[in-house]
Amino acid sequence: MNALTRKFTIDGPAGLLELAEDAAVGPERGTAVIAHPHPLFGGTMDNKVVQTLARAFTQCGWRTLRLNFRGVGASAGSHDEGRGELQDLLAAVAQAPLDAPLALAGFSFGAFVTTQAVAQLAGQREVAKLVLVGTAASRFEVAAIPPEAHDKTLVIHGEADDTVPLSAVMDWARPQALPVMVVPGGGHFFHGQLPLLKGLVVRHLGL
Repeated sequence: MNALTRKFTIDGPAGLLELAEDAAVGPERGTAVIAHPHPLFGGTMDNKVVQTLARAFTQCGWRTLRLNFRGVGASAGSHDEGRGELQDLLAAVAQAPLDAPLALAGFSFGAFVTTQAVAQLAGQREVAKLVLVGTAASRFEVAAIPPEAHDKTLVIHGEADDTVPLSAVMDWARPQALPVMVVPGGGHFFHGQLPLLKGLVVRHLGL
């Protein structure tokens, strides 16, 4: 992501798990863990949307950790349809200090896994900020967001997303009365709109 990005590995549930760390700009508010899109379709922690999310968080004072799910990059193992990837994400979360705020973010498949992590962490660890982009609601069982976390949550989706239709995300969000921010004309990867995406996330994190 930048010259100061530190890549390293930890012992994960399926063997070595690769992480990338970027320091916060200014005083550190906490740690944000960011999950990438589908591994079988080229998703990695270096995906442009994932990097954009990381830049937004670091700009707002969050140390960021991105992870490569099992079977991607230097991470051991093989794709597990979200089950093992949830364990990978939780292993990355365990690298965040317990005495500081935790934020979670994910893009596409990573957003699906992130919702599962929120459900798993409920009652164990508070998530101070949650950002879900291009949530893969048409392809996976995306977990509901606890009502008490709604005001900490930003859901962003492109109006013209042809990978995950906006209607699928609305069908997921509607029973929860969970607001969805729609980017007019936006596609799944937000080509040409990454600065806008970053600005929306920065605005959310400033609240």
